Amino acid sequence: MLAERGIEVDHVTLYRWVQRFTPLVVEAARPCRHSVGDRWFVDETYVKVAGVWQYVYRAVDQNGQVIDVFVSTKRDTAAATRFFTVAIAVHGEPSEVTTDKSPVLAKTIRPLVPGAHQDTTHYANNCVENDHGRLKARLRPMRGLQTDRTASVIIRGHAFMQNLRRGHYELGVDALSGLIVAAAFDELAPVV
Repeated sequence: MLAERGIEVDHVTLYRWVQRFTPLVVEAARPCRHSVGDRWFVDETYVKVAGVWQYVYRAVDQNGQVIDVFVSTKRDTAAATRFFTVAIAVHGEPSEVTTDKSPVLAKTIRPLVPGAHQDTTHYANNCVENDHGRLKARLRPMRGLQTDRTASVIIRGHAFMQNLRRGHYELGVDALSGLIVAAAFDELAPVV
């Protein structure tokens, strides 16, 4: 967009803008977000941060909306508990949680959401597994994530853009289909 207007910007400047403004944009868009569904699909995947594997906990609802993401150095009960505690505090308790057969997730879900049905059947978690592929496809061409903060900001920004494109925000609803993201950012510009 900047090149079309004759403005030359270095890639490092764009990277700094992403790091600075992504949390602000995500927070400004929070009141416009659709409510989350009551069926959650939860899984973890891994990404390299500064050459070290880190785990990314992600939850997606039945409508394909990314509920929350959390980057952790460990794949343990403490990290899963932190992820679920924040997600439940912001979005409320789900009635059903679908996971793989990870014992860590099972140990975490039972005490935090005792009334929720936990589904661990084969292939039931495919929607979140496929969603991981979109994240990794976006991260692959990058030169790598160098810090935990960078990883968190980039992954949260990716989730925001994915939700925005899928229509999970009341932003850019009157725009043409190809201009929804641009219209949404125009609506958010005064707030940021």
